Amino acid sequence: MSTPHRLATVAEVEAAVGQRPSMVMLKQIGALDEGCRSVLARCPLAGFGYRDAGGVSRTTFIGGTPGFVRVHSPTRISFALPEGEAHGPVSFVFLLPGIGETLRLNGSVVERKGVETFIDVQEAYVHCAQAVIRSRLWQQPVAEATPVIVGDGPLGGPGVVEFLAAAPFLVLSTWDKSGGGDTSPRGDQPTVARVLDGRTLLIADRRGNKRTDSLHNLLQDDRLSFAALVPGRTGVLHGRGRGSITDDPALLETVALRGTPPHAALLIEVEHAEVAANDAVARSRVWSAHVAPGAVPDLMVLAGEHLAANMAARRGVLARVLKVVGRIPGFERAFRAVMNRAYRSGLLKEGYQDVELGSRPARPAADKPLREVRVVEVRRETPSAVTLVLEDAERPRPFDFRPGQFFTLVADVDGRPLRRAYSASSAPGSSRLEITVKRVEGGRFSTHVHRNLRAGDRLSVRGPSGSFHVEPTSGEVVLVAAGSGVTPMMSVIRALLAEPTSGRIALLCSNRSEEEVIFADELLRLTREHPERLTVTHVLTRERGRLDAAGVRGWLADLRPSDDARYYLCGPDGLMDTVGGVLVELGVPDDRVHRERYTSGADATATTAPQKMVVADGTREVGSAVVEPGQTLLDAGLAAGLPMPYSCTVGNCGDCVVKLRGGRVAMSGPNCLTPRQEADGYVLTCVGSPLTEVVLDIAAGATPPGTTA
Repeated sequence: MSTPHRLATVAEVEAAVGQRPSMVMLKQIGALDEGCRSVLARCPLAGFGYRDAGGVSRTTFIGGTPGFVRVHSPTRISFALPEGEAHGPVSFVFLLPGIGETLRLNGSVVERKGVETFIDVQEAYVHCAQAVIRSRLWQQPVAEATPVIVGDGPLGGPGVVEFLAAAPFLVLSTWDKSGGGDTSPRGDQPTVARVLDGRTLLIADRRGNKRTDSLHNLLQDDRLSFAALVPGRTGVLHGRGRGSITDDPALLETVALRGTPPHAALLIEVEHAEVAANDAVARSRVWSAHVAPGAVPDLMVLAGEHLAANMAARRGVLARVLKVVGRIPGFERAFRAVMNRAYRSGLLKEGYQDVELGSRPARPAADKPLREVRVVEVRRETPSAVTLVLEDAERPRPFDFRPGQFFTLVADVDGRPLRRAYSASSAPGSSRLEITVKRVEGGRFSTHVHRNLRAGDRLSVRGPSGSFHVEPTSGEVVLVAAGSGVTPMMSVIRALLAEPTSGRIALLCSNRSEEEVIFADELLRLTREHPERLTVTHVLTRERGRLDAAGVRGWLADLRPSDDARYYLCGPDGLMDTVGGVLVELGVPDDRVHRERYTSGADATATTAPQKMVVADGTREVGSAVVEPGQTLLDAGLAAGLPMPYSCTVGNCGDCVVKLRGGRVAMSGPNCLTPRQEADGYVLTCVGSPLTEVVLDIAAGATPPGTTA
């Protein structure tokens, strides 16, 4: 490619694009008014530009839930930045799903507390809707052909060119010579950036509001970064490099629409490009949960209010006219109609066809049966275990489950949602649910529970789940547990003792030391109150060594359980294999032995490139999604609104098991699948990562062979 002409001065840029209109600059305010705060309270996602400790420009998307930005004052906000650390000036583009206009903020980092970053706001203004409308960001996604890469370079990385071929929208961060930042939205069809070769992108600069902050910044500092979106996907393409401005006719012609070229374009020499899963995009559900009409102020009216306020300070005639007109009944509706006509007319002149101003969610959101609860009490059981006493956050109602089942707790930890499954330790039917959590070395969720949770805090609960449970019975029940495996047994014991007709209960409980015996005092009290119905035998491994087959045989010989006794085992694989082997020797039928395993829930094997996932329910295809690098099958399916079964999300429970109909999946371990289930083609979506395109059958995974009731 021959060297294209580049614009190098403000005069050249203004000759091509036009001068900055003073009226546009008057729409900017220096503090957050009520309208801005209302937008922030409902906004789930924002493009964010910053520089790290090394001065490297970075752009990403942050958020995940409406109101993720906390407003402390008209000039101070904070938000969680789980990855990376911002320094100095920063800039934002706040996106409201289904709405064209964006709110832009510029400011500087003033403080960091953990992952919470505090910003002093210096500028706030509403950006027109043309970038969003051009990109059809909130419309149904349209598949595009993959362009051919010429030569090597960062754009040839895994999944990058395919992402660019489908990406109609990005946010671009640039900087001026004093370090001030700006992040602006860019949108176009069929794709926002044209690939020229393995390291060069071309982005059309079409007619807009003529603020031209990005162009003026690039004249002072050519370093930039960007983050691109594809409607319907939860991944983000992060890139950075150096940019310049061109009016080269030959290049502009390559991005012309119906014979109309843009007045200028950005040439980006890409130094780094990578596609990765983005937690904020996934959690925000921007592709399926659009902002309801009237839920936020009309942003163009808000921009008009900012203009009027700034002009009022000048006490001009136009300011007084704007103030009077704004009070006319029906003004907002009429003003919106005028703006929509202006958008449509301007875009048609640029060569766009079928301009759509409305929004249409790509797919309805999947149900999320979460129950919000409040922490009533945090009760210390041992130095390493606490019990959370939970009740409904608003109106208490009973927690119905079967003794032995578990619930999945969901909490935000360091700005990210974490899910972990814990067995109930209380009996069913109460309006208070007790969940006992043992601290695990390096465990993010258990550490959060032990260090941070206090009475009054809120979190969410999903469940009950799990096939490990005890039904009311008059027969004998034999329980074997180790460590925190006693948690579901405590629920079983409490529930059965509440039934006058239940039979004898025997518990063999293994722990390292006396101080680590969870529920020691409660178990002692219950054995004293029910000496004929409950016996508890403790094994302390630091004193006697590990519980081996001989020890289990001796205990059972002394116990002399009845022939119809049922056995329930919960603990590490080694213990359950040992006990299970003894029971086989004694001729106990398999259908009388029930096991609950708990595993570490290690991260799934990461893929290096995005992979397509098709989800079927029997013979009916229910939808598809792209699994981004770093995502599990479950994460991608839930983010796309697909009806994925799940509970614990760490490979323990088996609720997310599905049949793999096509492709290859890597699963992290240990997990609860048996070798037979894996050989038969079943996978756990919560710890599974696709190595190729995959087809999953959620119907066939409901009752895989080898499961026990």
